[in-house]
Formats: sequence, structure tokens, C-alpha cells
Amino acid sequence: MNDPQIFFMVLYVGYIVLILFFHKTFILYPFRLLTTFLHEISHAIACWITCGDVHKIRVFDNEGGVTHYAGGCRVLIIPAGYVGSAIWGSLFVMFSGGRRTATGAAGVLVGMLLISLCYAPNRTMIYLNLSYAVFTSVFIYLEWQVFTPVLNYVVLFYGAFVGIHAIFDTYQDTIRRTVLQSDAYACYEQCNCCLPKCVGIQWALCNLILQLVGVWIAMVQMSDECDNTGWWDCITGDEPWKVNVNGDRFWEWEERAVNNAKNWVN
Repeated sequence: MNDPQIFFMVLYVGYIVLILFFHKTFILYPFRLLTTFLHEISHAIACWITCGDVHKIRVFDNEGGVTHYAGGCRVLIIPAGYVGSAIWGSLFVMFSGGRRTATGAAGVLVGMLLISLCYAPNRTMIYLNLSYAVFTSVFIYLEWQVFTPVLNYVVLFYGAFVGIHAIFDTYQDTIRRTVLQSDAYACYEQCNCCLPKCVGIQWALCNLILQLVGVWIAMVQMSDECDNTGWWDCITGDEPWKVNVNGDRFWEWEERAVNNAKNWVN
């Protein structure tokens, strides 16, 4: 591993330790509310994708939230909260490995924070969204006008916290106990073949896997081989498809992944 990769892993592990120690304290309370917002906006995005209408998006000071919608595909909308949080966490970690990608991730977050204010937010959500929109925008400005790198560290913390908190949240609300109003129970009502706790276990595993994928892609992005390439080219290669002597086709980045894994082990 090169120096940026080592620093990234040390910082990521440090964040995880910090989050585990202070997870339920008032210090990280604003970040728990942010994760709740990402949970609710994920429901809304799934509703929009499946041609539904979102009426209200709200976050409460007790770390709960609700999204009122009509239409759309409930089979996709219901699990989108926990799965969406996992995806957000993974993307933040993944994109924290580069300056432009971190800026893109931060910009998308700011956009979602502001767009959601158009859907009948409550007072807590208004304060939360405006505060995080300003906070994240300040770091985008600092990154490009004052000092670099700084935004990468903020985006990485977002990803680490959202991922860890989503796992805790999934365990508390869907695995440790069965809540009749939970998303896991709603999924069970849609598909009786999978009990609520089994649904929660699947979501927790999905979150863990996505976090690891985010770390791996961030590490690849910071590798020496990707110094002079763009993010997409680094992950996929210039020629996404390749044909071997037997005529079988496969993704070139899978070969890169295996080679990079071997290099890290060695």
C-alpha cells in the first residue's frame, strides 16, 4: 500500500473507533439525525423512481422520521430506507478517495438536503437540512479555495458514521425486536415468506458488504496505478469489455481487482 492508502485506512479505522465510543452520546446526535434524513430521502427517491408522488418528508428530534407518499411500488419503497442508508454510507466512503468525487458526493448531499425542503418539512428537519447544507458547502469552499485536502475527511466521516449507525439502527429496530410499525414488518406483510428478523439480518449484511465495497473502491482510487486516470477509468479500465482466447467476455475491472488484492496481500 502507498502512503495515501495507509493514511486512509488509519483515518477510517480511527473514525470507526470514535463512532463506536461516542455513538449514543449527544456529541454525535446531529449525525444520527442526518442518518435519519438519508433514510427518509431514500424512501422518497424509491417512490420517485417507481412513479409515485411524495407528499411529506419529515425528521423528528427523537431520531425518528416519516415519508408520506402515494403510488409507486411498495415492494421497493419499503426496504429503500435501510438499504438506501447503506448505499449512501458506501458512496460517501467510496467517493472520499478523490477530490472531485468527494466534491460530487458533498454536492449531491447538499442538493438532496435543499430539495427535500419542498416537501412539507417540520421545524426539526428545516433546521437540520439548512445547517448541514451550509456546513457541507463551507467545506466545499475550503477545499477549492483555501486548503486541500479537507473535504475528503468530512465525506469519509459521513460515510463511516452513516454505515455504522445504519447497522446499529437495523439491529435495534428489526433484529433485536419486532416492531409492528417497522419497515421490516411492512416488508413481511408484503412477502410472508421472510420473517421481519430475517429481513433485518439481510439489511444488516447488505450494509456491511456495501461499506467494505466502498472502502475497497476508495483504496483502488488512491492506488499508484490510478494516479493519471479518472475515477471511472480507474475502476473500469479504458476498455470495459475484453475477449479471451476462448471467446468468453468478462469485465476488465474484475481482473484489476484480483491483481490489486494480490498486491495488497503481498
